[in-house]
Amino acid sequence: MTAELSPIDTAKYVAAKRAVDFVEHGMRVGLGTGSTAAYMVRALGDLVRDEGLRIRAVPTSTRTADLAREMGIEVITLDEAGWLDLTIDGADEVDGNLDLIKGGGGALLHEKIVAAASERMVVIADIGKEVATLGAFPLPVEVIPFGWKSTQAQIEEMLINMDVLARDTARRMTGDSPFVTDEGNYILDLSLARIGDAHRLSMALNQVPGVVENGLFLDTCDVVVLGHGDGRVETRDINAGTIQEDRLEVMETENLFTDLGN
Repeated sequence: MTAELSPIDTAKYVAAKRAVDFVEHGMRVGLGTGSTAAYMVRALGDLVRDEGLRIRAVPTSTRTADLAREMGIEVITLDEAGWLDLTIDGADEVDGNLDLIKGGGGALLHEKIVAAASERMVVIADIGKEVATLGAFPLPVEVIPFGWKSTQAQIEEMLINMDVLARDTARRMTGDSPFVTDEGNYILDLSLARIGDAHRLSMALNQVPGVVENGLFLDTCDVVVLGHGDGRVETRDINAGTIQEDRLEVMETENLFTDLGN
């Protein structure tokens, strides 16, 4: 059975298809987590199967690892890789400086470790993820379960002195149970509306006892690939200072693209 992609899925699909052009034979590649990253993993799998591409991949979650193996991509650990040539990952928000909010899929800790161990980071997203100022999307903060309420209270107190518009915090849930990361931790989602000084906030969050990492990815992304619902793709390279736009043809497709979460 075939089905035409919706505009939002078209945007994710074309961003993912364009981003795999950055992958070269023999590379060690970090694979992100999320719905757009799932399209990217599938596209890489097609290249492995149809064009003989050989890469070694470090997934940022068990979900991505399972999909990569299903697609015939060789999966290794970051310790085995040592260093990565490239990481391709999604984002929940991206601003004009290519600073990001990530972690909607709950893999922010692994994603940040993998991104930091990469020569280059390419971010893929639909155009709806582009914002003037970070903060509309709730900022995920990974915390250890021990004393998490105390950690939450200290975060809320710290936020009083931060340049944000709101200070609502909540533990992420899956039904009636707390969401648990691959490392066995909790996620606190901070609804801040607007973040005036992302660097200051990131540093302050990571100084709170119990906080493992936060979802602000600052000065990390080198290239962002933004897809549009009509098949257009914008590729913005912050180092080269270039913006390239083209269009990809989107064919009707079978239900090939597994959604790994936002």
